[in-house]
Formats: sequence, C-alpha cells, structure tokens
Amino acid sequence: MKNQNEFKPYIPAEKITPEFTVTSILMGVILAVVFGAANAYLGLRVGMTVSASIPAAVIAMGVIRVVMRKNSILESNIVQTVGSAGESLAAGAIFTLPALFLWAAEGKMDKPGIVEITLIALIGGLLGVLFMVPLRNALIVKEHGVLPYPEGTACAEVLLAGEEGGANASTVFAGLGIAAGFKFIIDGLKLVPSEVSFRVKGYAGEIGTQIYPAVMSVGYICGPRIASYMFAGGLVSWLVLIPIIVLFGENLVLYPGTAPIGEMFAAGGASAIWGSYIRYIGAGALAAGGIISLIKSLPLIVRTFRDAMKSMKGSVGGGKDRTSQDLDMKFILIGVAVLTVLIWLIPAIPVTFIGAVIVVIFGFFFATVSSRMVGLVGSSNNPVSGMAIATLLFATIILKLTGDSGIHGMQGAIAIGSIICIVAAMAGDTSQDLKTGYLLGATPKKQQIGELIGAIAAAFAIGGVLYLLDSAWGFGTAELGAPQATLMKMIIEGVMENNLPWALVFIGVFLAIVIEIIGIPVLPFAIGVYLPVQLNACIMVGGLVRLAFEKMKKEKAEKERIISDGVLYCSGMIAGEGLVGILLAFLAVFGADKAIDLSEKLNLSAGVANIGSLVVFALIILTVLKFSIWKKRSK
Repeated sequence: MKNQNEFKPYIPAEKITPEFTVTSILMGVILAVVFGAANAYLGLRVGMTVSASIPAAVIAMGVIRVVMRKNSILESNIVQTVGSAGESLAAGAIFTLPALFLWAAEGKMDKPGIVEITLIALIGGLLGVLFMVPLRNALIVKEHGVLPYPEGTACAEVLLAGEEGGANASTVFAGLGIAAGFKFIIDGLKLVPSEVSFRVKGYAGEIGTQIYPAVMSVGYICGPRIASYMFAGGLVSWLVLIPIIVLFGENLVLYPGTAPIGEMFAAGGASAIWGSYIRYIGAGALAAGGIISLIKSLPLIVRTFRDAMKSMKGSVGGGKDRTSQDLDMKFILIGVAVLTVLIWLIPAIPVTFIGAVIVVIFGFFFATVSSRMVGLVGSSNNPVSGMAIATLLFATIILKLTGDSGIHGMQGAIAIGSIICIVAAMAGDTSQDLKTGYLLGATPKKQQIGELIGAIAAAFAIGGVLYLLDSAWGFGTAELGAPQATLMKMIIEGVMENNLPWALVFIGVFLAIVIEIIGIPVLPFAIGVYLPVQLNACIMVGGLVRLAFEKMKKEKAEKERIISDGVLYCSGMIAGEGLVGILLAFLAVFGADKAIDLSEKLNLSAGVANIGSLVVFALIILTVLKFSIWKKRSK
C-alpha cells in the first residue's frame, strides 16, 4: 500500500483556485436534472442506467474552458460531482418507486403524491451522501493505490486531458442534438416504425430490432460481452420458450392468462405470450440473479464492512489542509438523526421509530458496502439490485409477521426498499466522485456539499418525471416496461398475497442457476430474458459496433481515442433521446401527440415501413462512426 503522504494531487493543497462557484453549482444542478430525467426514462425503458460523470465532466470543460475562457479544473470537477448525483438518485428511484404506480393502476391504492415521492427520494439521497462522508479518509486516502475506483479514476483522467475539452464537449452535444432529432422522427412524427420484427410461418418465435439511438448507445457503452449476454437471454425467451409454450399449450388456458394460448398468440403474436408468461420467468431469473450475485459477494461484503469500520477508527474529521477537510461530524450526526425521524413520521413509510432506526442501520451497512465495492469492481458490477431484493424480502417478511399484511404493508415495504436502494446508489456515486476529487486536489468538503445539492435537485425533479411518464404511457407498458420495479412488485406480492404463478417464477430461478453453473453472468442474461428481444437486439448492435472498434488494427492510443469518442457521443445520444422522451410525454399528456403523428397520413405498406426503419437505423450507426472513427482531430 502506498503511503498517502507520497501522493501529490494535480492541484496542491496550498494552491487556491476557483472551485465551488455559482457557475459550477448552477451548471451542476442543470446537469443533475437533465441526466437524472434522461436516465430515469432510459432505466424505465431498458432496465439499465449509465454513468453521467464523464459526459458531465466533458460538458463542464467545454463550457468553462471554451465558452467562458476560464482554466479551472476544480470548477469542472464540482460540475460533474453535482451532475452525476442526479443520475445515481434516478437509478435508485426507478428501480422501486414505479411499483406504487402499478398498484394504483390495479386499483389497490391511490397514486402516490409527488411530495411523498420527493421526500422518499430526498431522504435516500441525503443519507447516501452523509453515510459516505465519514468513510472518505478510510476508503479514498488510506486505501489509495489499493482500491482502483475505475470510473472515478477515468473521470479524473478525462478532466486532466482538458486540452481537448472543446472538441470532446462538441462530441457530447452532437450526440445530444442528433439523437433528439432521430427520436422526434421515430416517436414524435412517427415517419417510420420504432421496431422491425420478423416471423417464420408455422413457428411461434419472433426476432427483430428496435431502432432507438439511446438503446443502441447502451450496447456500445456496456460493450460486446454484456450486450451478448442480454441478447442470449432474449433469444432463449423469444426463440425457445415462447415457441414451446405455444406448441404444447395451444388449447390450454394457463394462469395468469385468461384465454387459450393459441387464441392469445393469434390475436397478439409472441408479444402476448411474453406479457402473460415470459415476464414471470424473467422475473424469477432476475430475482435469482440478484440473490446469487449478493451471495457470491457476501464474503467480500462482510470483509469490506469490517475493513471500512477498522480503517475509519481515528480517521474521521476534517484536517487542516484544504484537501483533507470533510463536513463536520456533528452536522452528519444531526442530519442522520433528522432523516431518521422523517422516515418515522412520513405517512408513505408506515414504520415505527424502531423500524426507522433499522432502515437507517441497513442503509449505513449497504452504503459502506457500496462505497468500497465500487472502488474494487466499479459501479457497473456493484450488486445494488441484489441488495434491494434482499432488503425487500426482509422488510416484507417483517411487516407481514407484525400484522401489516395488506396494501399498507406492501406500500411500506417498497418505500423502505426505495430508501435503501437510493442510499446504496448515491453512496457508490459519492465514493467515485470523491476519488476523482482526491486525484485532482479538490476540497472534499465542497464536493460533499455539491453531492447534497445534486441529490436535492434530482429528488425534486424525479417526482415530476415519474408522474409525467406515468400519465403519458403508464409503467409496465410497451413504452416503459419498468423491469426492476415490476420485479420488486412481484416479490412483495408473492410474500404478502402468495398469488404469483410460482411454476413460471421457478422456471426462471432454475434457468438462472443453470446459467450461473455454466459461468455466464446471471444478471445481464436475466434482464435479456425479461425484456423484449427487439430491445436486446438493438443493444447487441451497439455492442457489435464497439467490438468492431476494439478489433481495428490501429495503434493502441489511437484505438482508445476512437472508442472514447464513441462513448462520449453515445452518452450524448442517451441524454438527447431521454430529453425528447420527456418532451413527447408532455405532448401526450396534453393530447398534442396526435397532431404531429404522420403515420396515418403516410399510410406506408409494412414492407416499405420496415425498409424505412432499417435505413434510419443505419444512419444512426453511421453518425457513431462519423464522431469516432471518422472524427477530424487537431494535430
């Protein structure tokens, strides 16, 4: 282990430069809301979110260095710190809170109020940041050289390579604008269908692809391995399981279906079978995958918590140097105490004061685990969904045993799960951001305040975003599948009401166990089983584009630049499509979406429409090549 005294940050402790400025906070808050909303939309569609740290850092550099003519790397760092908080809070919220809307749609409860959603998100976000602060010295300083913090280190490298800030920022903005245009053409004007599907006569399987820029971008950013696992899961669902169900059950009525399977298939195709049966198999696989990943991580989780607690002894508190100042411990303790009381008092979280204390203890445990695990294996491999599933199971069983077994108990379980899921996501993000700041020479206290501001801004935005998307399309629909939230809902209902089609769920569970035995990562495969194959195929196309870049015969540095430009462009495309998705939701709520819909006026035949969709998809892929491999670089 390196002695922390040997490490010298980019900006020395004795040097004072602009950092926590009005400009950096305002830009950060805007990006927190933008990336939070875009990631909420993406996560509800695809079941995955992407990190906003690097695109936020690049945009900050572009504006601060190029537009404002300032050379302040620490200001840019504050922007990405505040901005990335929005994406993390959105990720935690969308995995759980839409379950409340799903129950409302079934008539089991009233819709949750925006104030309730905001308070749940706010409590989780603030607790996640406050729990991480005392761990900073233990995990970031003392473990420097031991914990790699892949995303935090990459973000610092991007900020240090600020000479290209203007060019890189223009790549992100280009992706944002171009994807916004494509999204408006596909889902606004509806000039071409959003997906292309193919079926073979006499066989119930179906294959096809969506043509959305953001979905393809997810595949590029995740890479070919993860994309291929998801696609494999989709192939198993749509080309193996659906044909088997139709072949052997044509004349049967199987719960939860209400008509013979042959009739369902004739009326709605493979999608009807997917909606009635495959989603439960996928949910079983997802739940098993989450629990398997948690069990596999248990030794690491226990060791992580023990090491973090051991390192924390005598290391808490602010130092004299600018680069070793943390938020005051009294402020943190008072903040945690106030938030604990709020959990107890808020009607949407029906727990006693002792229950609220248990929620906070669980939250601190998972925040500690999340903070250290992102340092070891990165944010993408952090088993947040496994933690959320374990928490939900535990909370639901406890509430049921204490007599709280109706919709009131279900509502309480999802609220408890939401807080802990958001805590884990926010703690991991804070940990990565503080690592970036440590490498650059930022003031930790200012970054921590920035994280709190980002959490507050995103919490106030997320309630409105969820309400808007639910009003426009509803969760659990073709437009917004909300896979994780649907899974959490199924788990709670299964414990509380015992009304799940357990045969289908257990098929998914044992499918996940087989996949684990083979040695394939379970969670991406399980997500692939759960989601429509057209969506998985679109992700696979993005993964193949990335694979082609990785296999190019070019110098290593040049290849890395091309791949990095592709990541920035795709990050911009995700933000652009997410923002237009929110805009189209506004139009749908006010009934203006029909006015701009040109599909009926054009009245294209199915063949011509499919060709049009494929041409648009090819153009989207060409734009990725334009801003990566064909990008003009200044010498």
